[in-house]
Parts: sequence; C-alpha cells; structure tokens
Amino acid sequence: MSELSFSVIDLFAEPYAVAPQLTARLRIEDATGEPIHAMALRAQVRIEPQRRSYTPEEERGMLALFGTRERWYDTLKPFMWMQSSAMVQGFTGVTEVDLALPCTYDFDVTASKYLHALRDGAVSVVLLFSGTVFTRGERGFGVEQIPWDREARYDMPIAVWRELIDHYFPSTGWLRLDRDVIEALAAYKSEHGLTTWEETLRTLLPDSDRSLS
Repeated sequence: MSELSFSVIDLFAEPYAVAPQLTARLRIEDATGEPIHAMALRAQVRIEPQRRSYTPEEERGMLALFGTRERWYDTLKPFMWMQSSAMVQGFTGVTEVDLALPCTYDFDVTASKYLHALRDGAVSVVLLFSGTVFTRGERGFGVEQIPWDREARYDMPIAVWRELIDHYFPSTGWLRLDRDVIEALAAYKSEHGLTTWEETLRTLLPDSDRSLS
C-alpha cells in the first residue's frame, strides 16, 4: 500500500498556453519506496479567504461577495476555485509533476471577482487530491485509490494572478451580458454616434462616476 504525500513547490503564470493558465509544480512522495507505475491524479482547488487580512479598498471590492466586515464570521469561508487533473508517469520514491490550472476572468465566477479585488500580499490555496494509483500487484498491476485526506497548501502571491491577467487581458476585462442587453447597448451606441463600448458604458454611468473617463 503506497504512502503518498503532496506539496506545492511553485505556482506560476503559464506564458505560452492557448488560454489563461496557472501551473502548479507538485512534489509527490511515496514513503514505501515501491515502484509506482502511473497515477491518474485529480485535484480540487479551493481558496481560503479567511487566512489573510484585507485593506479598506479590498473590503469594498469584496462587498458583493461577503457583505460588510461584520458579517465575515459567517460569510468568509473557503470556496472552490476549480478542478484539475493530470497523468503522473511512473516513479519510485519522489517525483515532480506540473498540474495545469485553467483560469477565467469572468466576473460571474466568484474566484475571479475575489482575486480582482485583492491588491497585494498572498492568498491561501489548498489542493485536495484524489485519483487512482497503479502499482505492482500479485497478478500484474495493482490498483489503489489516493486517500481522501491528501492535500497541500500554498500561499499564492497576488502578483502571480495579476501577471496572468495582464498577459492574457492587457488593460482589459470582460463582462457576460444577456443578448437583449447587448442589443439594447448596440442600439444606444449607434443612436448616439458613440465609437467604442467603453464610451457607451461611461455615458450610462452616474455623474459621480464620470471621473473614470
């Protein structure tokens, strides 16, 4: 029976992926020293927002997610960011493997909205592992399940997230809107002779927010 442990030794923005992606460099150790032929690894990635402090500016950015600071005891709880998987090649003792973490900048996604609100420091990320281990059995291959309690924590610098977003969405972002809203905006844009979507939206902002232009 394998005795597996996991740790994250690095987490960085992947500069050459087709879509926005972070990469977690994992270290996997098996204390038995027996050969492992392969591993089908799955990971649930969670963010633990309660493990850091926040500035007043960050607090304002998280208002829609967690409410006012007085409510944080009830609302500031871990939440799932994503799920990912990887095939691990055979090894004995110790190996390292890259786990791809596809990301989105969709503001309808809790993690995107949360990470956008942060300015500096780091955020605690926990990876909860599961999957199948293929070992040598009495009649060929043996099959084991990764124990449910295997996990690894990592403090991801906010600078890593900002590097990723700046690379794939330089000075931009995007919002998902219903089609009828898009049609109404397009009609408004044409009727008022506006040339860009930014200009269109800014004309619809309250006067107190015109300073954004």
